[in-house]
Amino acid sequence: MTALRLTRAPALHRYGSAVLTFGLGALLAQALAPVQFLWGIPIALGLVSAQFLRTDSAWGGAWIGWLFGLGYFGFGLSWIVEPFQVDPDRHAWMAPFALIFLAAGLALFWGVAFGLAVKVSRRELGVLALIIIWSLAEFGRAYLLTGLPWAAFGQFWIDSPAAILLPWVGPHGIALLTLAAVLPLGLVRQNPFVAITPLVLVLGVLFVLPPAPAAVLTQKTVRLVQPNAPQDQKWHPEYRWGFVRRQLSYTSAMPRPDLIVWPETAVPQLLNNADETLAAIAGAADGVPVITGIQRYEDQRYFNSLVVLDGQGASSQVYDKTHLVPFGEYVPFGDTLARFGITGFASQTGSGYSAGPGPQVLDLTIGKALPLICYEAVFPQLINAAPERADMLIQITNDAWFGTYSGPYQHLVQARMRAAEQGLPMIRVANTGVSAMIDGYGRIRESLPMGEAGFVDAVLPQPLAPTLYSRTGDLPVFVLLLLLAGGVVLFQRSRVSSS
Repeated sequence: MTALRLTRAPALHRYGSAVLTFGLGALLAQALAPVQFLWGIPIALGLVSAQFLRTDSAWGGAWIGWLFGLGYFGFGLSWIVEPFQVDPDRHAWMAPFALIFLAAGLALFWGVAFGLAVKVSRRELGVLALIIIWSLAEFGRAYLLTGLPWAAFGQFWIDSPAAILLPWVGPHGIALLTLAAVLPLGLVRQNPFVAITPLVLVLGVLFVLPPAPAAVLTQKTVRLVQPNAPQDQKWHPEYRWGFVRRQLSYTSAMPRPDLIVWPETAVPQLLNNADETLAAIAGAADGVPVITGIQRYEDQRYFNSLVVLDGQGASSQVYDKTHLVPFGEYVPFGDTLARFGITGFASQTGSGYSAGPGPQVLDLTIGKALPLICYEAVFPQLINAAPERADMLIQITNDAWFGTYSGPYQHLVQARMRAAEQGLPMIRVANTGVSAMIDGYGRIRESLPMGEAGFVDAVLPQPLAPTLYSRTGDLPVFVLLLLLAGGVVLFQRSRVSSS
């Protein structure tokens, strides 16, 4: 009986530790929008750091990192189940698998980071190694396999004083500062001074930084049109033209703005055969240029596009979405598979969109604009790849796919970050919300809330001077991390050789 109790005790300890690690990841996810519980950051990261320090094997560290990531991404990306509820009879059964596989896959980046950090060292040097390798893992998550930087650490701080650092160090710089400030808390029992000092220093810097000044406004007004079309009705024959008529009525309202923007795929036709609808839009606009989302077909390929309509309804400029959603808008390697006769996944056979040629700047009457369609606003590197600096960003999106709880608000946070990183105002128009005019500091000036049909005439802020991040992108932070990683490895080797 005694032996049985001794056997059960370690097993219960292991299970309890695993549940705690998973729960800490779930707690950290509450720092994301819409909850934004920032006190969960030091609690979750401090305790998982303490768990990491008690581990003496790479596999044990990898297990902690993976479980922590599973809890974080499982809760932080729970909105991924929403697209499967649009047609629940056909797709609802896939929702839990999509969430589990996505969370488990992204958590692998964190598992690798924790495992490698354990191999480097323990105590203070081990925490430093974890900060560096975890930050590099977040780079990998943002860039590898088309990248998915959603729920990155920088997204915690959009409404805090730390947001003022975005135009200087970008999202990965803020993520590095987050880990550097909080992970040492795991050492609080062994070395309180080392544990607390980084957090105090970072908070001290943020305390002395001046707040962002008021935005300077232009004399231009932009009308943001939000039809509030639920995804299960957006393409339905009985409802879709009602949403178009609703947008037409908002477009014709007086007084006239300088630009009118409709959301992603707002016109339920292909551009190829939408002449009458586009003429009706131009008539309602009465000479005011209109931007709208629409699909188009060319050379056996379909594109998710943004078009600029002139006074007669002709599409004077067209932008095709460049960064498509894997498995949502296309199947990876689908065109390659088509060469071997497997055509069901190929974009040119109508089973997905094709990607556009890349970022481009539009010449509008109110200035130069860099267009982004939905998911593209998640990627700061896409904006940095623009051929020239624009005067504004324009994002059209259909966040109805993301449900009504966390997805749309997390998407909005990332749009605000892109504006702050570039020092450019953003015109954001979402089918079901949140549509907003965002200034060059990432602050919302005017908006339409989730689930509300209507329009708002928002004054366009002036662009700020080019930011450091707009000139350098993520390269300085990445190089810094590589140098720090090299320094840690050399120091560890010298310590081992001298012992």
